[in-house]
Amino acid sequence: MKIKIKKRPRKFKVNIGENKIELSDTAKISLKKNEQVTFKYLNSEYDVAKKDWGYYATPSINGRLKKFGFRTFLIKNKFNKIYLFLVHKNKIKSFTKYCKKDNQQILLELTNGFKSL
Repeated sequence: MKIKIKKRPRKFKVNIGENKIELSDTAKISLKKNEQVTFKYLNSEYDVAKKDWGYYATPSINGRLKKFGFRTFLIKNKFNKIYLFLVHKNKIKSFTKYCKKDNQQILLELTNGFKSL
């Protein structure tokens, strides 16, 4: 694994209009085949593993993610771009407020399988 921490993080704004959010791109991580990185959030974890064909982008949605308190949603924004969001169960209210403010549409919740909203 190789981690490159940026001395000057690239800062950029996302969203349009008054709902702009500034993000900071702070590091680059390069994994070798069959290496994994674990991100910590409160007492929860989120893993990304590199394979020779690409990435396991999330732990099992209805297994480890659920056990760690994450709910998984398929989201569409106002530009018809599709995203996968992992939302901690303690932050659902904040998440729904964000979706409404930013005109994000929940297409599907995947936490317990294929559950339409």
